[in-house]
Amino acid sequence: MKLKVVVHDAEEGGYWAEAPSLPGCATQGDTFEELLANLYEAVEGSLAVDIQPPANEQEARILEIVV
Repeated sequence: MKLKVVVHDAEEGGYWAEAPSLPGCATQGDTFEELLANLYEAVEGSLAVDIQPPANEQEARILEIVV
C-alpha cells in the first residue's frame, strides 16, 4: 500500500507529519528518522482500528459522499 504524507517543519524544532487520506493520523519527531518511525506506528494504528459495519436493515441505505 502506498500512502502520501505531508511533512512539516515544527515551529519549536523537529518535524510533524500528517496522512490526509487517514483523518486524524498525525505524528511528530525531533529528527527526521524519529518522525518516520513514529509515522509508521501512527499509520499502523490508524489502519488497525476495527470498525464494525452497521447492521444492514431492509430499508436502510449506506452511502459514501464527498463534501
